[in-house]
Amino acid sequence: MKGSLLLQVAQDSLETGMSEDYQEVAMWQAVADAADGVMGKIILILLAGMSIYAVYVFVERLLALRRASKKSPDFLSRIKDYLSDSKVEEAKALCIQTDSPSARMLEKGIDRLGKPVDVVASAIDNTGKLEISRLEQRLSFLATAAGVAPMIGFLGTTIGMVSVFHEMKKLDSLDLGTIAPGIMTAMITTVAGLIVGIIAYMGYNFLVSKISKVVYRMENDAMEFMDILHKPSK
Repeated sequence: MKGSLLLQVAQDSLETGMSEDYQEVAMWQAVADAADGVMGKIILILLAGMSIYAVYVFVERLLALRRASKKSPDFLSRIKDYLSDSKVEEAKALCIQTDSPSARMLEKGIDRLGKPVDVVASAIDNTGKLEISRLEQRLSFLATAAGVAPMIGFLGTTIGMVSVFHEMKKLDSLDLGTIAPGIMTAMITTVAGLIVGIIAYMGYNFLVSKISKVVYRMENDAMEFMDILHKPSK
């Protein structure tokens, strides 16, 4: 009997749903409905601004890292040949012509040639830290956006639900037309915040992995340069 009753209820609900007219709402229309309220509009504008700047930071840093990764395959061998022949100025000129963090780092080391090895190593180390900080410029924004954007979206959810319950207090009967804007604000801001957070999080981790490869190459170049200094000249 219970099974038959549930089946009858489900069939009646299906027939009722099929008899009603449903209108498909486009995504842009849902976003527009969510932005009807002042707070919903502010939150969506803030998330849109964060997403645009996050994409800009990602593209700009990616291009900068690609430039930093480019290096002549015979760069270190030429530096070694110049220093072995005591051609310090030629080695320095080669570093200036090569636009890479390793080249700028080794240039500072060549400037300190003739001084104690500790001074040379310190100059290379300090320059390396400066180059790494340049590679990480604006990267903190992506890390911040990855955590803050979902929280802003959840704030929109809370505001939307508060608006729904506030409107429900004024109603004698449930009216979807009245409470729908608040629910739409709650859902759309959550989705928008999660999308921005996911994009920023993935972009941040991708760039960090790229920076790690550049840093590893810089450390390797610095070690090879110090090995060159410890070898006797011709």
